[in-house]
Amino acid sequence: MKDTGRWIAAIAVLAAASAGTAYAHHAFSAEFDPNAPISVRGRVTEMLWANPHAWIYIDVEDPDGEIVNWAFETSGANGLIRRGWRREDLAAGTELVIEGWQVRGGGPSGNARSITFPDGTRLFAGTSNPDAQDD
Repeated sequence: MKDTGRWIAAIAVLAAASAGTAYAHHAFSAEFDPNAPISVRGRVTEMLWANPHAWIYIDVEDPDGEIVNWAFETSGANGLIRRGWRREDLAAGTELVIEGWQVRGGGPSGNARSITFPDGTRLFAGTSNPDAQDD
């Protein structure tokens, strides 16, 4: 009987821990505006390879000549590697065009659909937008 109680307690703890993780992961439309597609050109300042989402940070010159650092969410590092991304592709200073959707509220952040290098090479970012066409 004691063992059954321990198993039930262990299962309850695992279920509670899993629920927190699932709750923390957001739906695309909760954070990003599917009606606000953007295309931004800039230079990489940092690439954070992480799961469940990796992030690309780029410096973008706004219409007033000010440099604004934008943050773009992508799929996780594992998904990017499966799509052909390599860590050395996004060194600081690399010029990119990032297409995706802007964060709700219009700040300098978005969800990336793809990045394009100056030579025309295009990598797909594994957007979480459920309405995006598969690339």
